[in-house]
Amino acid sequence: MEHRLEVADVFRQHQQEFLARWGDCLSPQQRKAFRDICACRTAALGARLEQCDHCSHQQLLFHSCRNRSCPKCQSKARDQWLARTARELLPVPYSHVTFTLPHQLSLFALQNPRVLYNVLFRAVAEALLTIGADPHQLGAQLGFLAVLHTWSQQMGPHVHLHCLVPAGGLACDRARWIRIRNPRFFLPGKVLRKRFRRTFLKLLSSAYRHGKLRFHGPFTMLANATAFDRFLRQLKQVPWVVHVRQPFGGPEQVLKYLARYTHRIAISNGRLVDLRDGQVTFRWRDSAHGNQSKLMTLGAVEFIRRFLLHVLPTGFVKIRHFGFLANPQRRDAIKLCRGLLQAAEPQDAGTEVKQRLVERRCPCCGVGTLCLIGWLPPGAEMPVARPIVATVDTS
Repeated sequence: MEHRLEVADVFRQHQQEFLARWGDCLSPQQRKAFRDICACRTAALGARLEQCDHCSHQQLLFHSCRNRSCPKCQSKARDQWLARTARELLPVPYSHVTFTLPHQLSLFALQNPRVLYNVLFRAVAEALLTIGADPHQLGAQLGFLAVLHTWSQQMGPHVHLHCLVPAGGLACDRARWIRIRNPRFFLPGKVLRKRFRRTFLKLLSSAYRHGKLRFHGPFTMLANATAFDRFLRQLKQVPWVVHVRQPFGGPEQVLKYLARYTHRIAISNGRLVDLRDGQVTFRWRDSAHGNQSKLMTLGAVEFIRRFLLHVLPTGFVKIRHFGFLANPQRRDAIKLCRGLLQAAEPQDAGTEVKQRLVERRCPCCGVGTLCLIGWLPPGAEMPVARPIVATVDTS
């Protein structure tokens, strides 16, 4: 089978050049992501040897790094997450709301990722929940899911939050479900934008007063209080983008929608086109010109640098729930909403279990079951035995 170009190929072939140029600037989590991506599904992480109990076919499964920044380790995590989330979706239309930071703040976030990303989540939650509860708008308690993305199609800094919101909410007394008044309209984007901007800048100012921000390079001058206040005033004058899409679909369509956003990283292997003479060519979508598909070529070192800009701080949660879907009350609130909507509980057909059984079926005879017969430690020499197929770790 012909090998398809992967992000890991770029990392492995140009790691010495990259580390010589940028190695001293990497954070611990970026350095770990770099090592993990290079080692993922290779002998460096070890493997397990399995054999069919029917035809004696053997296969070698290299272990995955399971780093959330690795392009090869997202599909299974996404499928498992979607399977859990499918049981929590309500039988109502959903709206997709996107909140985007101005470019200046996206650059500043590179120096203060944990602080600014947390401020973003808090500002978005406050804006949606407050405007949703306004009697002049919907007058209901909202519940929503928010997913952080920090990149553009060219892997530059572009911090934005995707929110998936049931188009409706619980009444203040939780005695009824309030539906949207217009099936084509959810909440006013202009009102959300003003509230989002005001709340974000207020929280950012508070973070500055409490000494939570760092200033380096072109932002060094902002350590001065006067300069920082001027920076905040300038931010009030630049565009803040909030895009509210028309409510759409039901649970099935929402699941397909979620699959495109929840476990994405800066660039997937499928977008890579070529690696030659130290240059990486990849596809990108130009949203400014009708989402045309275009090609871009970067030096391999610059490609790696841009990719690692989007490695999140250790332990940072990039998928969060708010309102009546917040973690402490989500199960009870979903049960209440289903009752108010007179909707049946979703049937659990054991899809995940069935899928795991299919995965353990022998790919050679299609009858037998693959059974573990041995482990190979990291760095061990890979054995040569009767029909062995090197594949990936699906555990």
